[in-house]
Amino acid sequence: MPGRSECGARCLAEGRRERDYTEAEASIMAPAPACACFRFYAELNDHLPPRLQYGMVEKQFIVPASVKDMIESLGVPHTEVDLVLVNGESSDFSRLVRNGDRVAVYPVFESIDITPVLRLRPQPLREPKFVLDVHLGRLAGYLRMLGFDTVYANRASDLELVRISAEERRILLTRDRGVLKHSAVTHGYWLRETDSCRQAEEVVRRFDLARSLRPLTRCMVCNEPLRETSKAEVGGRVPQGILAWCNEFRECAGCGRVYWEGSHPRRMRRWIEQLAATAPAL
Repeated sequence: MPGRSECGARCLAEGRRERDYTEAEASIMAPAPACACFRFYAELNDHLPPRLQYGMVEKQFIVPASVKDMIESLGVPHTEVDLVLVNGESSDFSRLVRNGDRVAVYPVFESIDITPVLRLRPQPLREPKFVLDVHLGRLAGYLRMLGFDTVYANRASDLELVRISAEERRILLTRDRGVLKHSAVTHGYWLRETDSCRQAEEVVRRFDLARSLRPLTRCMVCNEPLRETSKAEVGGRVPQGILAWCNEFRECAGCGRVYWEGSHPRRMRRWIEQLAATAPAL
């Protein structure tokens, strides 16, 4: 009969063999990580960390995921993407990314016709309407002053913004990338600028709106259209000093506010003229 030391040695050896077998089995069963390469173009790089901008981005994964999920996992909202090429072929957001795929991602084309390839969004909104998140109240005033239909409520939740954007076909403007990743949002834009006046200029450039400006036709407070009115109709609501020299007035169809052109609107008109001058020549 073997001694205790011999039995111990045998158990130790069997334990080692069992552990070696388990580790070998695990290495065989564990899937090797797959890898796909992504390249983002133009302003889409604003969403990437500086070290990843304007170059090839490698994405490792175990389980294949959709093009949309992969793109957003790298930080780019799907609403800012208009065209995806996978291995040189146009792809929709639902396509699964596979090992070795090369994915080229392009931003929204508002003024270039790319109908021969697959657009990922519905047709561009050529009569743009906007809905703004709660941090963009001053921008809402600027856009309304430029004549654009702009919904803004300082207590609207993200889900409410998404609902309004989807149901009313409004472009969702925000400084929060997260809300743009909601699947129901088809038209949205992440503002790069932080100053409200520069944000308005950014929106006009981004959506090619210089020819669509209709200044001083919409209430800056409630967003309703303005109508021309007479001095007699606004007599009790305008300071006497204004009535003495001003003959042109506009009244909001919603809240009844009266607008007239003073020194501030004249400065605004100069700014608006500069914006209109940015329209490309036909």
